[in-house]
Amino acid sequence: MGYSTKVLRDKCIGAASCVAVAAKTFKLDDKNIAVVINSTGDKDEDDAILLAAQSCPTAAIEVYDQSGKKIWPV
Repeated sequence: MGYSTKVLRDKCIGAASCVAVAAKTFKLDDKNIAVVINSTGDKDEDDAILLAAQSCPTAAIEVYDQSGKKIWPV
């Protein structure tokens, strides 16, 4: 399907649960804040990306479908 994601950096606490679930999509930067990896190669499945966002303890990750509709958090 091709989900897109956005990290709300002011809400991220660096728990890294997103990285543990979807390491091809998320990483922590030098400030231990999650960022989306802009990779054109191997990517995580949509289910893993959604699960990674849902695993965030502060709901700092927004997930959008291909039409741009926000599907997480609802």
